[in-house]
Amino acid sequence: MGLGVSWWATRFLEGLVFGIGTVDPVTLVGVSVVLFLVAFVAAYLPARRAMHIDPMTALRTE
Repeated sequence: MGLGVSWWATRFLEGLVFGIGTVDPVTLVGVSVVLFLVAFVAAYLPARRAMHIDPMTALRTE
């Protein structure tokens, strides 16, 4: 869905960025990979920290 919106938004943004084609596949894939990695790290780090907590201890503190 995001890629479809980005293709649609190229008409608006083509006047704002210089040196990049309107539909540059390398840029679209690169930005998608970077956003995926940021989301993965943002979800992985708290989950890893939560794995080290005993569930019964967490339930008792609430």
